[in-house]
Amino acid sequence: MIQKFLRKLGKPLVKFFSSLGELSIFIVRSVANCFLPPFYLRNFMRQVMDIGFYSLPVVGLTTIFAGMVIAIQSYSGFSRFGAESAVASVVLISVTRELAPVLSALMVAGRIGAAMAAEIGTMRVTEQIDALTTLSTNPYKYLIAPRIVAAVIVLPLLVLIGDVIGIYGGYVVGVYQLGFNPANYIKSTIDNLEALDITTGVVKAAVFGFIIAVMGCYNGFKSKGGAQGVGDATTNAVVSSSILILIFNYIITGMFFSK
Repeated sequence: MIQKFLRKLGKPLVKFFSSLGELSIFIVRSVANCFLPPFYLRNFMRQVMDIGFYSLPVVGLTTIFAGMVIAIQSYSGFSRFGAESAVASVVLISVTRELAPVLSALMVAGRIGAAMAAEIGTMRVTEQIDALTTLSTNPYKYLIAPRIVAAVIVLPLLVLIGDVIGIYGGYVVGVYQLGFNPANYIKSTIDNLEALDITTGVVKAAVFGFIIAVMGCYNGFKSKGGAQGVGDATTNAVVSSSILILIFNYIITGMFFSK
């Protein structure tokens, strides 16, 4: 009985640590190839467009409605204590520290992480990656490094744009629905804005971009088994990216704001 239990317990543990080791090696090789020539600028610019420009609509919609909801909920809660004037600062802090980076990353993970896994996974099962190796082209440099660099650079820019849009959403609700004075609302927002709020969101965005790119590329690169394998890789990329984003969100928040 004990041997059977240990066997059942040991097999998943061995598989987990084996996968963790493969992922660690993949990350080290990918990051190393981000700094070594040759650099494929065309691939990098394509990823900048895919990750950044084409993700703007979904990030904008997500953050503006998040800012609106925070304004309404804050007003509803603070009105019980006569602290309605704090709505602007709460919207500012909530959007810049948490909502913009986390929601933007989750949206990009669903859109771009899945696309990365599907594209690279299809190349793997159709042996296009093997063909690149045969042609003396490093697949880590050609496929993975441009995606990682682009995600780490572009996602903070998306979050900064999301900050502005989210705060504007709170302003619209505060002024036109809740009756705040526009000048006072803007002054309260500016007075409560601190560099740490923006820095926290930008650092989170860079880490989240790295996670999205690595998990998307890794699951696609290791996919096998034809169309079903590509589908599994796509699902795993989105799920693993989302979970890691939430975990590292807590870790980074604790690093910045723990006493």
